[in-house]
Amino acid sequence: MQRPTLADIARAAEVSTATVSHALNGTGRLGESTRRRVRATATALGYSAAATPRTRTIGVAVTTYPRAWNYTEIAYFSRAVTAATSAAHARGYALTVLPADRAADDSWHGLAVDGMLIMDSPRGDPMVHALRARGIPLVFDGAPGDPHPTDRWVDNDHVATTHEVLDHLTAAGARRIALQSGSGGEHYARVVTETYEAWCAERSLPPLVVPFDEYDDEGHAFDEVLGREVLGRIDAVHAVYDPGGRQLLAAAARHGLRVPDDLLLVCASEDPGYAETEPPVTTVTLDPERTARTAVSLLVDLIEGGRAEEAQTEVPGRVLVPAGLRPRASSRRRVMY
Repeated sequence: MQRPTLADIARAAEVSTATVSHALNGTGRLGESTRRRVRATATALGYSAAATPRTRTIGVAVTTYPRAWNYTEIAYFSRAVTAATSAAHARGYALTVLPADRAADDSWHGLAVDGMLIMDSPRGDPMVHALRARGIPLVFDGAPGDPHPTDRWVDNDHVATTHEVLDHLTAAGARRIALQSGSGGEHYARVVTETYEAWCAERSLPPLVVPFDEYDDEGHAFDEVLGREVLGRIDAVHAVYDPGGRQLLAAAARHGLRVPDDLLLVCASEDPGYAETEPPVTTVTLDPERTARTAVSLLVDLIEGGRAEEAQTEVPGRVLVPAGLRPRASSRRRVMY
């Protein structure tokens, strides 16, 4: 099928070709409704910019939260982007890291990439929809919110990892474990929360999910559960996001609770600083470097029409990277003599 031209888009949108060019390139003085209408028409027609000699490029984006935030300040994403850059360069590709708010607008129509690595894609992800319409190869870090049969993604076994954490805390003496989890639309938080709730149900324990707030530096979200009477108070926490461990330490200090004597803690984080806190915090690593390298390899194979190696998995398209528990003092109760 012949690729649609700017003239085709102009006819369909009932505008000039100059207007189409301005709309797709983000230039000119166009009304926002016109710009959006032209871009939507381009997507519907399956338009992509004409190929010109340029460096082959892979794009990276995090689309979980469609707002302006610097995800490269988070240890997981920082390490993943660094590893993805190295892996892309090794295969002869440049790597472009998109700002988070790029996922909230409609500028993907003119995005000049050969393929995209999308991290934590939620349900109804507009970037995924637009790039699929353009035929751009996609690979995901974490299961996509709206998976297609041909999608490829790299992920951890969050069910097995969550069981490992909960069993680790139980073996250390925990009897009332709370989960601090997010309310975002990404697969990771959903699966960890569902696994935790099922684990509690199997033991006839009421689940207790504390909402995660990235701006809650003092851990006030824990105040209610830490302020309860002894029999109803939690004695362990599994925090699924990087800041959660420090938030819990701050909250425990405010309530006069000692970690690990009164409260055990495990936090999913790639931050090496947790080895230096007081006490050092047990962490779960999701191995972002291996995840990113694997994802880039899959993506380049898709771009170049090769066949990526299939991993042993029950889910078509999914490649698993093992997570790892790093026990430290925060989840080991001291023996009193």
